Amino acid sequence: MLKVELPDGSVREYSGLVTPFGVASEIGAGLAKAMVAAVVDGQIVGADFKLPENGSVNLRILTKKDSESLDILRHSTAHLMARAVMRLYENVQLAFGPTVDNGFYYDLWMEHRLSEDDFEKIETEMQKLVKLDEAFERIEIPHSEAVELLTGMSQTLKVEHLKESLAAEEKVSFYRQGEFLDLCRGPHIPSSRFVGAFKLTSVAGAYWKGDASKQQLQRLYGTAFFDKKELDEHLNRIAEAKKRDHRVLGKQHELFAIDSRVGQGLVLWLPKGAIVRRQLENFIMEELVKRGYTTVNTPVIGNIELYKTSGHYPYYAESQFPPIKMQDGDEFLLRPMNCPHHVMVYSQKPRSYRDLPVRIAEFGCVHRFEQSGELNGMTRVRGFTQDDAHIFCTPEQVEEEFRSCIDMTLTVLRTMGFNDFEVRLSFRDWTSDKYVGKPENWKIAQASLEKVCREMQLPSLEIVEGEAAFYGPKADFVVKDCLGRRWQLGTVQLDYNLPSPERFNLEYTGSDNKPHTPIMIHRAPLGSFERFCGILIEHFAAAFPLWLSPEQVRILTVSEKFNDYAQSVEQKLLSQNIRVTTDLRNEKIGAKIREGRLDLVPYLAVVGAKETENNSVALRSRKDGELGEVMVDDLIAKLNEEIKERRL
Repeated sequence: MLKVELPDGSVREYSGLVTPFGVASEIGAGLAKAMVAAVVDGQIVGADFKLPENGSVNLRILTKKDSESLDILRHSTAHLMARAVMRLYENVQLAFGPTVDNGFYYDLWMEHRLSEDDFEKIETEMQKLVKLDEAFERIEIPHSEAVELLTGMSQTLKVEHLKESLAAEEKVSFYRQGEFLDLCRGPHIPSSRFVGAFKLTSVAGAYWKGDASKQQLQRLYGTAFFDKKELDEHLNRIAEAKKRDHRVLGKQHELFAIDSRVGQGLVLWLPKGAIVRRQLENFIMEELVKRGYTTVNTPVIGNIELYKTSGHYPYYAESQFPPIKMQDGDEFLLRPMNCPHHVMVYSQKPRSYRDLPVRIAEFGCVHRFEQSGELNGMTRVRGFTQDDAHIFCTPEQVEEEFRSCIDMTLTVLRTMGFNDFEVRLSFRDWTSDKYVGKPENWKIAQASLEKVCREMQLPSLEIVEGEAAFYGPKADFVVKDCLGRRWQLGTVQLDYNLPSPERFNLEYTGSDNKPHTPIMIHRAPLGSFERFCGILIEHFAAAFPLWLSPEQVRILTVSEKFNDYAQSVEQKLLSQNIRVTTDLRNEKIGAKIREGRLDLVPYLAVVGAKETENNSVALRSRKDGELGEVMVDDLIAKLNEEIKERRL
């Protein structure tokens, strides 16, 4: 006898074989028709999943209203896409077809080189398959039969995957829809009728299993939704995102550059971009001073033994630049992390419990060797500067210091207008051996972190096991920008391990006059200036708020007769540290205004005869339009107030 407990607490009993679809049908025909999949004891399964014949299970029926359903739909649409490609082209080899953020892809090998010109034909064939309304049928067979089956189908990539990655499996699963059969874990939607709307979005190169030494494949991307309205909204967001691409806007507005002669993934901050960065640095520095931090400067290179002690080498060796070997035998590493250097700062003199907490901050440049295919403008680079800090404190101070770090992160995000965010607590996977330190310290650290976050009532708090750093749990802030895209920004990490006797053996003298090990907190509200600025460029579409804008005011002359007055106004603004330029060209004022708007200058100040006589300007706001005549002193007061408050 099987007992099935439903979300409302009710229990249904069954004898013999039953599926989630069978349970849904018993509840009601409408629910069965709307059913996409199910969750059985926390695992997402298909509607035709065979429930155990005895015991008890928790069952939740998924419909298109549930968040988990969209990934299932998209994975199934990836199968439809691959099937359509195989119908249209010869000798297609299937690799993998997973879901990704906002869509899916399928890696394929084929002689025909796909391009956007093929998309309409493939989409038309996919639409025909949707109309067939054929079921996705799950089949499980022994491993040996699967190898024989795929060999007969000439699917050599899948055969290799079976023999290498799935060699230990006794049985494997396939999904069949019509003539299409694919090795797949699933689950899938019951039939293709659930596919409401889809669109192929791009095609790119890829390597089999991400290995550049193996076959080069074609990666065909697409997206899918349950209805066309959602698809249209998504495509509009994509179009808007293209307009806001920081790589395009960064070049157009002369904010940054990446030049292969310097090196891919290495950012050149151009003068305007450097101004934006400097304002962010000043903002962070103000917060550091308020919160009792001391700032340091440490080298961007260090002896490899330092990173062996910290565990960053060899733990992250694959993402670091190779060691630099010297003639005397020493080896050095471009630093991948700032924390070992700050540990060394702490260790330079004896510490007492009265000295703690010690808060050490640095805008520290680090280097990591990202793969060339993963580089992306400013948001994925090989050299970047973190707004990094490390706090060394007593066990009694941990919660208050952690709370202060989170409060600083919230201050930073809200100042930038990122008010829609989630907090993800990354904890240890107790079955993994990748973590260092005593389990009891991990339990204390995780409990402290969760307690503080819950007391602060942080929004959308989620605990994810297995995503912690190798040395401790962390809280990551995932923000939504104006287009609804998610970005992981600020992070706060609790660390009982780097200061430990097994690592750096840091100490302080306690009130009992005995040595104790401090606890370490890592925190970076921005993450890195490069990535954060790339996100800000897209979030604001390069139309930065006044306090961040490289050029805050542009003075425009109606004619050359008013150049002297324009320059006198410029000097008054400059004396107030307002970033101002003058356009003294012999051009029509309409053309100057249009150019100022295109350059996204927050304020345009037009001067002519009337303004010269009245010691005023005719003010135009990028945000609010015509503001009329404003006295120069009033303009300065207005700008200073807006800058001081860091208004958006």
